[in-house]
Amino acid sequence: MHILATTSASLDDLAEPIDLRQTPADVVALSFTDSDLAGLAAAWKADAARLPSMRLAALRDLRHPMSVDLWIDSVARHARVVLVRILGGYDWWRYGCDQLAAVARERGIKLALLPGESHDEDQRLIQASTLPRAELDALLGYFREGGPANMSALVRRLALLAGSDAAVAEPVSVPKAGFYQPGVGVVEKPDLSEVGDPSPPSLSCRTSPPQGGRSAVTSLGAFSSSASKEPSPTSAIGETIDDSSISPPEGEMSGRTERGATELDVDNFAVVPILFYRSMLLAADVVPIDALAEALKLQGLTPVPIFVSSLKDPASLAFVETAVASLNPAAIITATAFASGAEPGAETLFDRAGVPVFQVIVATTRREVWENNQRGLAPADLAMHVVLPELDGRILAGAISFKGEVETDPALAFRAFANRPEMDRVVQVARRITAFVRLQRTERAERKLVILIPDYPSAPGRTGYAVGLDVPSSVLAMLHDLKEQGYAVEGIPQSPRALLDALEADGQRLSSEDYLRLSAELPEGARNAVRAAWDSADQIGLREAPLSVLPDISPSRGEIGSSPAGSPSARPKIGESRAQGIISPLEGEMSARTEGGATE
Repeated sequence: MHILATTSASLDDLAEPIDLRQTPADVVALSFTDSDLAGLAAAWKADAARLPSMRLAALRDLRHPMSVDLWIDSVARHARVVLVRILGGYDWWRYGCDQLAAVARERGIKLALLPGESHDEDQRLIQASTLPRAELDALLGYFREGGPANMSALVRRLALLAGSDAAVAEPVSVPKAGFYQPGVGVVEKPDLSEVGDPSPPSLSCRTSPPQGGRSAVTSLGAFSSSASKEPSPTSAIGETIDDSSISPPEGEMSGRTERGATELDVDNFAVVPILFYRSMLLAADVVPIDALAEALKLQGLTPVPIFVSSLKDPASLAFVETAVASLNPAAIITATAFASGAEPGAETLFDRAGVPVFQVIVATTRREVWENNQRGLAPADLAMHVVLPELDGRILAGAISFKGEVETDPALAFRAFANRPEMDRVVQVARRITAFVRLQRTERAERKLVILIPDYPSAPGRTGYAVGLDVPSSVLAMLHDLKEQGYAVEGIPQSPRALLDALEADGQRLSSEDYLRLSAELPEGARNAVRAAWDSADQIGLREAPLSVLPDISPSRGEIGSSPAGSPSARPKIGESRAQGIISPLEGEMSARTEGGATE
């Protein structure tokens, strides 16, 4: 066996060698996407008695050259047919492509290397394959259309290539885009007639861990839709989906709490389309979308899920353009990755919509990795769902699901993963988007704004300090612009110096009682870090410092504050450690919550 004497790096962390410990089979299929593998698994299990043996594996487990070598020696070299679908093309699995191409030619294996993006063509994949171009196009056609019927036909075609006597059907066309209704499926037009039941029953379900990193148990309500009375649906890999546990934390999203759904104009529903990948629908892996739709309904919004093959696909793009024009949405949510692909400076679909566009993350990161990693999401998810969507001007709303493992299927030697909603994150996203919609419907004169400016309290004169920038003048310019746009901004200082004098005026303070009360609300890990650096407050004593938010620049509407703040003294502030950088609590966070602060 040949082992490279080099290291392998990718968007993910440095890959570790993995031995999948699979046994040989007649047909082998690999893919980066769980939906591909789930569809193939379901199709093979539905007709296993008449099909040749099959093995499935995720390419994410074969990123290290040693893993590739082990797997080829134990599995691929003994197969009759090897199918690989590579998201990103040849360069994303170069070593594996080269090794498979060599082994396939040496042993007469029928090798099909297909691109993950169905509309793209990669000549290097075609040249490395051993099947003719027409056969490669036919195999790709099943993935292009997707769905159970096409996956079944694909499995039979692979069986035919392996020497079995199987009848083969051509790919069946499936719409590239359309409306989806949770509990129903694909529908011709969305149902805009109802919002959520604000008082569902409850049951116990695990939510995401608190900031300390440990999981918690909270009370969750069950879905209020009639679908819960019917048998639970199954995913494409044959797993029963427990949709009874997909609901908001009780009290979080009742719709009856302060500023809840009842504050929205239910006679003029705020429609919010949710764009998600068609592959999720075809793999019956839409539980996160169902959960988000229900969460938005319980907040008083009207979600309209729309599936698309890609926002770069002309048919999908045209459908969404038409839908957005007819729905007149208050906002748009998209769970699609990457950017829209428009030329620099060109107007995008989202530009033409003219409403806020929120990016939610259906993460490929596994939950346990996210839970135990200070970085949170894996680099690939950060690139696909955070960095690149910003090119379209999308607003990051947060992650709503992570990959969860399903039981290993011994017949396929395959460990499947499916999307699992993280319910407190779904709640958070729904509430955040609802707040944006509410703000959008609030008259400008009634909106409350906060302008935070930098402050360096180590020496006098550092409030509003920034190299090469005139922060005070910029703040004054913004205040005048806001006033011209209809915001209720009064009492604007006459000069930058007057603004700074007002900010530095020692008028109101954060009392030691407020400090102790707010400190007690911090996560336990943060409190422990402060005590380790400074001891407890009763041991070192407290001194009161000026409030970091000035509530009287415009008493009726809006405030200006510096963050972090304090009197312009060279001495450390409360809980501040210059050596260790520990501040307890973040004064800008706490002071804004006291009486008369920015949030009031």
